[in-house]
Amino acid sequence: MTEHAHGQGHDHSHAHGVSADADRRWLRGALILLTSYLAIEVVIGVVAQSLALIADAAHMLTDAVSIVLALIAMRLAARPARGGYTYGLKRAEILSAQANGITLLLLSVWLGYEAIQRLITPPAVTGGLVLITALAGVVINLICTWMLSRANRSSLNVEGAYQHILTDLFGFIATAVSGLIVLTTGFRQADAIASLVVVALMLRAGTSLVRESGRIFLEAAPAGVDPDALGDHLCAADQVVEVHDLHIWQITSGQPALSAHILVEPGGDCHKVRRSLQELLSGEYGIAHATLQVDHVGEQGAPDDVLTLGPRPGPAPEQQAEHCADAHGPVHRAGPHKH
Repeated sequence: MTEHAHGQGHDHSHAHGVSADADRRWLRGALILLTSYLAIEVVIGVVAQSLALIADAAHMLTDAVSIVLALIAMRLAARPARGGYTYGLKRAEILSAQANGITLLLLSVWLGYEAIQRLITPPAVTGGLVLITALAGVVINLICTWMLSRANRSSLNVEGAYQHILTDLFGFIATAVSGLIVLTTGFRQADAIASLVVVALMLRAGTSLVRESGRIFLEAAPAGVDPDALGDHLCAADQVVEVHDLHIWQITSGQPALSAHILVEPGGDCHKVRRSLQELLSGEYGIAHATLQVDHVGEQGAPDDVLTLGPRPGPAPEQQAEHCADAHGPVHRAGPHKH
């Protein structure tokens, strides 16, 4: 950077529609309901010899654990940055979501195996008891789903808990249907089939949580943001000649961040360009945490060859130099180009 460094433009204001305290209240309320009903369901599932009910209870246990982890992670994430943790412990929520997803996947494998065994050799199932318990579970999960829908679902933690309970709701509906079938027809395999429906829903929810949390840990761009298109958009701004070292990631769910090196034409207003680009990023992409290093073309640290780029004819291939000493991704330039 030059001595009239135009570089470290920084903006990171965040707005959240639901407070963390309100989130915790909704999560605690859902946790109390879930754990109370969970204990009852396990007992009834054993008495009725219904794997579908036990599968639902196991899923509810992961729901309860995910809410406990979410509450712990929210408390950790609220701590200020200190020492070597310059972002604080914001990704504790992502760790919680990933652990929750992995648990769901492991549990679904076990329940799937048990369901297949019962499909081959179905035990006697008390259909009436299963039906009544499942219908009660539908009511409990409807209430919990409503409670978590009131929390901030932009958090992967909260969204994960919400999706779990929603999956549980569908599972209880499937179990109620299986109880009704067993009660009216005596078709005992209906219980195992309902269990496999619950397993499929658990696999779907677990895979989604692991995938989304993995994207954040690997610092992938947020879903819905195309880095190439965003880079071209920045480069199309007035006075901008080149954008490189563009990085887009998420600090935690709902908190995207960006850094980039911006080269402007000679005589351009670097501060004005930086402000306009930050407004563009915040307004159109929801990226409020952006660090932009802005230089004039030809300054120390900016490649001289870029003087010939843009709408003017580009230099011969043998004359083109690296845009930085160490390239970190595609270069975005004004005018037609390839990434």
